[in-house]
Amino acid sequence: MNTKVTVRRCGEYNPIKVYDLISEIYTACEGPDVSGKKVLVKPNILIDSNPAKCISTHPVVVEAMVRLLQSKGATVLVGDSPAMHLPGFKCEKSGIYDVCRRTGAEWVDFLKNPAEAVLKNGKIRIASVTREVDLIISLPKFKNHELVYFTGAIKNSLGLVPGFSKAMQHALHNDRDRFSVFLVDLNEAVTPHFFIMDGIMGMEGHGPGQGTPFATEVLIGSSNPLAMDIIASTIAGYDPMDIPTNAIALSRRQWLTDRSDIVYDGPELETLIRKDFKRIPISVNENIVARFIKHRLHFIKRFEKRPVFKHINCTGCQECIKICPVNAITMHPEKKKWVVLTDNKCIRCFCCAEVCQYSAVEVRRKVFGD
Repeated sequence: MNTKVTVRRCGEYNPIKVYDLISEIYTACEGPDVSGKKVLVKPNILIDSNPAKCISTHPVVVEAMVRLLQSKGATVLVGDSPAMHLPGFKCEKSGIYDVCRRTGAEWVDFLKNPAEAVLKNGKIRIASVTREVDLIISLPKFKNHELVYFTGAIKNSLGLVPGFSKAMQHALHNDRDRFSVFLVDLNEAVTPHFFIMDGIMGMEGHGPGQGTPFATEVLIGSSNPLAMDIIASTIAGYDPMDIPTNAIALSRRQWLTDRSDIVYDGPELETLIRKDFKRIPISVNENIVARFIKHRLHFIKRFEKRPVFKHINCTGCQECIKICPVNAITMHPEKKKWVVLTDNKCIRCFCCAEVCQYSAVEVRRKVFGD
């Protein structure tokens, strides 16, 4: 498999410059021939929000990719499934649906007639368009992630799973390692053919939905998801082997046999590393004894990071309640705009924090109190 990763500096969302750099990256990485083919462009759309928040792939990057593919003779479709996916979803706030209107690319609703993908351990619903196109181009966003630390090429494929099926995976794979294994399994079953990561502006801190925009000033391309994520997480200042999806994927030796297999094309990597990027603190791996004790002594969960609800910011939208895969969140029966967490039911997937658009959910330790 091609192990090349190309990185180019890019400090602004200038449409002409972004197009030229993506074209250069695509050529340098020997991107697939798309002439006469139907291609799905899959951005990262966690929630439909203003591009300035850096929650989703920027529309300038999406448009540049679409136009490049069209110039090479491809028929382009665009789609993603956000965390809260309702029928008829169109990503209008993020500007991506406007990209489709301007370019003539077809927007695809992943909820319509989903197909099925076979994983190592079971099956999962997946957008039927993945079976209808010749190629998939993935456009991940450079962001932190509270659960798996960093969200990149491997994590972006979760958006191919439509609707609430995504959140349910947290209940089925209810800790960091199990969920990461699932993500790698999913990518092995449905591997996009090329990746361009939008790292012009990234997200530090409490990603993927409540972090802070950060000028990472890079565009990254590869046909190898693991190679891309190793380089991207290095630029974010992580030890790439602390990212569980990286470590699990590397141990399987499907995309890489060793980190030294990566063929790097770009500025000296050390000059790109963002040492002031606010990273998610890495938790020490638990052994089987520690996990057994934690499951038996529920009060120990109090010392873990968990969702903490800031009632003063709550609007009562109940998106956190709808997304929770284990029904651990309810509204207070008497107090208005007051969310209650049943701590012993919470699996620490942090989906509630991902979808909250009002800074009403914070992920931190809270030993005492509700």
